[in-house]
Amino acid sequence: MNGFLQQIVSGLAMGCVYASLALALVMIYQTTSLVNFAQGEMAMASTFLAWSLVAHGVPYWPAFVATVLVSFAAGMAIERLLIRRFRHAPAHSVIIVMVGLMILIDGIVGWSFGYDVRAVDSPFEKMPWLSLGLVSAHQAGIGLVTLVLMALIFCFFRFTRLGLAMRGAALNPLSSAFVGVNVGLMLSLGWGLAAGIGAISGMLTAPIVYLDPNMMLHVIIYAFAGAVLGGISNPWGAVFGGLVIGVAENLAGAYVVGTDLKLVFVLGIIVAVLTLQPNGLFGRRIVTRV
Repeated sequence: MNGFLQQIVSGLAMGCVYASLALALVMIYQTTSLVNFAQGEMAMASTFLAWSLVAHGVPYWPAFVATVLVSFAAGMAIERLLIRRFRHAPAHSVIIVMVGLMILIDGIVGWSFGYDVRAVDSPFEKMPWLSLGLVSAHQAGIGLVTLVLMALIFCFFRFTRLGLAMRGAALNPLSSAFVGVNVGLMLSLGWGLAAGIGAISGMLTAPIVYLDPNMMLHVIIYAFAGAVLGGISNPWGAVFGGLVIGVAENLAGAYVVGTDLKLVFVLGIIVAVLTLQPNGLFGRRIVTRV
């Protein structure tokens, strides 16, 4: 029984990572109606930045905050300098650009830091009070950071003028522009927020999967599965989907298909959801009158 509970707890902890990255994917999707295939590589590059700062003597939490801010600025710059140029291009052209961006980031990071696998210490291991029975300090820390992140995002979009403007620009850019909202700036801010959230996801993942240029390869697939399951047009549905995928992945790996086939299991979930419920469990259904 304890083993089963341990699998659920560790699945929820990893699900929090998937949920945060799924939330970043949803934010990009809401602003562009496209999936950012480079989201995992952007998170990985941010994690290397944090690791480099810590290696040069910067305390972890100042490095954490600095990495999120730099990632936010980088996300805005990517939208302004690259993605915006393809705003009116066919969808497949933008997809190719995002895949190219993914390969470019991976190559730059590999060239700069090498492809050696590095162990990363968890900042939560120095907080033994977080460890409660079945929950390790790092697992509890992941859950705590994710809860704080979700609360901040909810308050931002629910109670601030800027958050409401971003929601309006994502849902109806034409009407938002008519009432004075700077839609271009809102899109850039959306990319910046997604990059910052992705950076947090990467930094939480590194102590679990080790640090190397391919560290987010499987994580982005699980996050995409969570976003598809919950509804890629619904941020909180994507969060729910990420948590479900984390638990399902752990239980399937332990009791059903084994660890070697966990990824196949998750890919099967993606295919099944897209076949049976293309909008996800909580996704927005768009109806067009003819």
